[in-house]
Amino acid sequence: MPDPRATEQRKITLGEGNRKKLQKFQREQEKAKVIKAACALLNSGGGVIQLEMANDNKYPVEMGLDLEESLRTLIQSLNLQDFFMTKQEGKCYYIFVKSWSSDPFPEGISFKPRICSLSSSLYCRSGTSVLLMDSRQAFSFLKNKKMKAKTFGQEHPAKVVKAIRQDSCNSHFAYQFFQKDHLEYGEIVPFPESQVIEFKQFSTKHIQEYVKNIIPEYVSAFANAEGGILFIGVEDKTKKVLGCAKEKVDCDSLKKKIENTLYKLPCVHFCQSQCQIDFTVKILDVLAKGELCGYACVIEVKPFCGAVFSEAPKSWIVKDKLICSLATQDWVNMMLDTDPGKMEKTPSLGPPLSRPVYSKKGLEHKKALQQKLFPVLPGHLKYTPKSLWRELSSQNEGLEELIDKEIFPFSQGILIFSRSWAVDLSLKEKQAVICDALLVTENSPPILYTILREQDADERSYCTHIALTLKQKLVNMGGYTGYLCVMAKILHLSPESNSEFLEDSGSWIDYPSSYYLANIQQMEALLQSLVIVLLGFRSFLSDQLGCEVLNLLTVQQYQIFSNNLRNYRELFIHGLPGSGKTVLAIKIMEKIRNEFHCEADEILYICENQPLKNFISNKKICRAVTRKTFMKSDFQKIQHIVIDEAQNFRTEDGDWYEKAKTITQRDKDCPGILWIFLDYFQTNHMESSGLPALSAQYPRKRLTKVVRNADQIAEYLKKELQEVIKNPPPNIPRGSLQMLLEAEWDQGVLGTLNVKKNLTSSQIVTYVTDECKLLFEKGYSSKDVAVLVSTMSDMDFYRLELLRAMRKKIRVVQFADANDMSGDHIVLDSVRRFSGLERNIVFGIHPKTVDSALLHTILVCLVSRANQQLHILWH
Repeated sequence: MPDPRATEQRKITLGEGNRKKLQKFQREQEKAKVIKAACALLNSGGGVIQLEMANDNKYPVEMGLDLEESLRTLIQSLNLQDFFMTKQEGKCYYIFVKSWSSDPFPEGISFKPRICSLSSSLYCRSGTSVLLMDSRQAFSFLKNKKMKAKTFGQEHPAKVVKAIRQDSCNSHFAYQFFQKDHLEYGEIVPFPESQVIEFKQFSTKHIQEYVKNIIPEYVSAFANAEGGILFIGVEDKTKKVLGCAKEKVDCDSLKKKIENTLYKLPCVHFCQSQCQIDFTVKILDVLAKGELCGYACVIEVKPFCGAVFSEAPKSWIVKDKLICSLATQDWVNMMLDTDPGKMEKTPSLGPPLSRPVYSKKGLEHKKALQQKLFPVLPGHLKYTPKSLWRELSSQNEGLEELIDKEIFPFSQGILIFSRSWAVDLSLKEKQAVICDALLVTENSPPILYTILREQDADERSYCTHIALTLKQKLVNMGGYTGYLCVMAKILHLSPESNSEFLEDSGSWIDYPSSYYLANIQQMEALLQSLVIVLLGFRSFLSDQLGCEVLNLLTVQQYQIFSNNLRNYRELFIHGLPGSGKTVLAIKIMEKIRNEFHCEADEILYICENQPLKNFISNKKICRAVTRKTFMKSDFQKIQHIVIDEAQNFRTEDGDWYEKAKTITQRDKDCPGILWIFLDYFQTNHMESSGLPALSAQYPRKRLTKVVRNADQIAEYLKKELQEVIKNPPPNIPRGSLQMLLEAEWDQGVLGTLNVKKNLTSSQIVTYVTDECKLLFEKGYSSKDVAVLVSTMSDMDFYRLELLRAMRKKIRVVQFADANDMSGDHIVLDSVRRFSGLERNIVFGIHPKTVDSALLHTILVCLVSRANQQLHILWH
């Protein structure tokens, strides 16, 4: 079982005959353990359930029909082999669990829910019946509720009564009946059960508990539809009022019990009202010939704008090696984890914890990236990357012979080397590790080799942790949907130490053949998931959409990112506009933290502008400051520095480059990292930047693949880049501009480019207002839009005029500067202060400059900020 804390909890009786001999409560208790573990593993990337058999059987036994049926119910499939395989070894019985995925069933069913659940705990009304929704029905219900939330939430204060009145020709009597304050014993209710009316009789024992147990299902069903009334104390077949004897009921206590039960029902909102369930509880006297003989209960439930559950959904995941119930809101969020659109998604559907992975049209998708980075050649076993393999084998005598010996039995696949797979997986590096190598080969599960010089005290736990993390990321991040385990194996260069598989990794289990990669197609599918693990990063789009979205690095970005940091303590990265410099800077800081065991406050990010500094600060991966703050402060704790948009730095406060270099070289034996990102094409001043001469910027890498802008915007950007080359500002080294000759422009993303000239200020305000109105009607939000001007005085003028115009034509719109990029508002700021940031839609208003030599570099900066639409408006 995944929870290893109590051995006795693992004991399960197996075999059909053995299970029939169990008492019912014991059989249900054991079944619950298995179901919880299976559901948790299905929702958490798969795994193995190890059961200790409570019964003594000399020969292998079957699981038991009740367990099999429960597992089928869990996956909503007749074929257990879709997700489960079993094996018995002595007293141990193993259930191998594949990760759940929402790809279609083999039988062709077009939809599967995003997660597995034993019960949705959502009820609906069907005629006079109350039905529990299965996962598919729950998904459709929640999706429809979410779509209708804006118009559904606040408009039905009397809808229950209206529904009752319209239900049948006798609805008038039902309405009058509801208004009574007492009923007659034995009288016949003058209307039948219906979609909005239910009759129930009191239980003869434990009345409060009975009422508490039946109410949640009916309230959930009524609240999730058009509301309804539950009469308790009316026999459903005869429609006679019987009530409950007065001696058995404490009216105040019963009413309080009911109300407390309803207030505690889990509910999820899809609107901003956050209202509670709207209900009324009435305890009615039941009279016999004018004398009180008992009580009836009437509960009126109004329709709810969101979803009402009878209890929390029965669904589990694994967290920190423990099985945990999913909270109701988390369950709904996972069920509705749908495609946010606007870009091309790399994997279609996948495991429950996997996030959407998108690549912009024109960029390589995961298959193309895999073919470039990790190709599998028929009949060939490839070592990659070659440069790292050569470096490792030359530095470590005996490594080549050791590796060749280990992989001798395998003839087809790929062996992927890394200085540290731990760092690649965003874990802390272990200094004793020479290298790691992942073998993806035919007729074997993936094997992760960890090579150490000699034996180490905690090598087992370290290596199994890396293997398990890789396996989980391949499924939960990479979207791999097959049976998967990653075998961990330690190799030692020391001849006194022998290589060994690790028992803690699960390598000791004899996995079924389904875990073995059978052919090139299966190897490539796994390697494409690996591409997402290694090249994926949290997209800036995530903040706009309110859900986690991943993008993929380009091959060029990944090649720089995967460099050995110890070989590149100082590095200059020249990147064309839109080539992803800031993205790469973020990834490098994450890598520094793991490779050098740094805390966030030991890594310093420096930029020129406050908005970009705030944007990076919110990532909480480093300490971020502007250049001015850097020059005024002392940074004793800082070990590593990453500088962004360095072309716009100045020397007015001192030699920033010399200060940064001094800080990172304080430890002569182990200097820190100093990486500097810059783009001379976006220089926005005429002063000295403080950068070393171009010839002294060594080592130097280039990012020449432009990935941000739609086709029309990219074409305009090319023209402006050529203008910069023709007339560069005097403070830009001409040799730096030659990288434009190497530029790669990805095509295939349609966008909008509008350049309007000779407009008055009033016409500009009208144009921006009308365009925003159209954009919002098409589903764009304020978070998509930036309005960029030239000066602070322009900002003040256009903020006032645009607010005035938009309030007449559009819903309430807010403006704010770029210091807060995550708020639900239109950004209004200067082109210079928006450097390093981006928005889908950009309006550039008269991007003039005092120095005419900077006109085209300012235009380059403006144009490159827009992803999909660019509107340049000139006076």
